Amino acid sequence: MPLLVSTGEPAGIGPDVCLSLAGHPAPLVVLGDKQLLIKRSQQLGYKINFRDYVPGAPIRPEAGQLTVLSAPGLKSDTAGVLNPNNAPYVMGLLADAIQRCLEGEFSALVTAPVHKAVLNEGGFVFTGHTEFLAEKCGGCDVVMLLACEAMKMALVTTHLALRDVADAITVARIHAVVRVLYQGLKHDFGLASPRIGVAGLNPHAGESGHLGREELDIICPALDRLRAEGMDVRGPLPADTLFTEQGMQGCDALLAMYHDQGLPVLKYAGFGEAVNITLGLPIVRTSVDHGTALDLAGTGRANARSLIAAVHAAANIVKQREHIDVRA
Repeated sequence: MPLLVSTGEPAGIGPDVCLSLAGHPAPLVVLGDKQLLIKRSQQLGYKINFRDYVPGAPIRPEAGQLTVLSAPGLKSDTAGVLNPNNAPYVMGLLADAIQRCLEGEFSALVTAPVHKAVLNEGGFVFTGHTEFLAEKCGGCDVVMLLACEAMKMALVTTHLALRDVADAITVARIHAVVRVLYQGLKHDFGLASPRIGVAGLNPHAGESGHLGREELDIICPALDRLRAEGMDVRGPLPADTLFTEQGMQGCDALLAMYHDQGLPVLKYAGFGEAVNITLGLPIVRTSVDHGTALDLAGTGRANARSLIAAVHAAANIVKQREHIDVRA
C-alpha cells in the first residue's frame, strides 16, 4: 500500500516541499488541491508530471512524476497569504487522510504543517495534529515523539499554556505516556528493552522539594510504579543536565514534561531533519519538525529534508509493524 502525504496549509511551504517528492522511490500519493500544486510548481520552475491517483492502481515511481489525490474546497492559493476561509479545506484534508488510513487504503500518513491560528480563526477548535489524530482514532492515548540522529524526545504534555502544565502532570498521565512510549519504542523502532530518561519539571528536579514538590509527590511515585512493571525509566533528572551528551548516555529516548522543555533541545540538535511521530495510534503517522514558514512559501528556499525524513521514517515503521505482526 502507498503512503499518503497531506499538503497542509496551502499558503505555507507544505505544497512546496510536497513537490520535492516527485520521483521519490517509495510509492506515495500527495493529498491536496491539484491545481494548487500545479500553480506552485510553475511558480518554482519545476517540471513535474502530475498523475491522478486511482485507488487500487499500482504506483510505480518515475523520475519527475507525482501522484496526486486532489481535494476540493480550496478558496485561495496565494503563497504566503493566509485565508481563514481555507480552514474547512485543510481540516477536510486531515479528516479524509485519517479515514483512508484507518480503512487500510494507505499504509501511513505523513503530514505537512498546518497553521493552528488560522484554523481557529476559521471556526475550528484545533490545538495540533497530535490531539486531532487521537480524537479521530477513537480517543486513544497518544504520545508526541520527535526523532533525529542525535536523540528521540517525547513529551508528557504537548500544546498547553505554560501556566497549565503543572496541573496537567499527574501520575495517571505519566503512566499513560510512558507505557505508550515504551511500546512504541519496542514495536516501531525494534528496541527490545527501551531505556527512557525522564526529566523533572522544576529546576534541579525540585531540589528535594525546595523548588517544587511535583517530583516528590507525582513524578517519583509514577516512575516507581513503572519500574515495578519492568520498565527501565530513569529519573526524574534535572533537565539542565539530562539533555547533555553525558546525561543522555545509555538512554534510547528522553521524556520531557512540557513542549518547550524538550523540543528546543531537539531542534537545536537536528532542526530541518527531525521527524515528528505520533505513537499510540492504530495508524502510522509522521510529520515534519517545522511550521508553515509563510515567508518562504513560493520562493524556492524551503528545505524539504524533514519531509523526506518523515516519509522515510513512515516507511520504516510500516515495515517494522509488519514484522511484529508476522512474528506475533
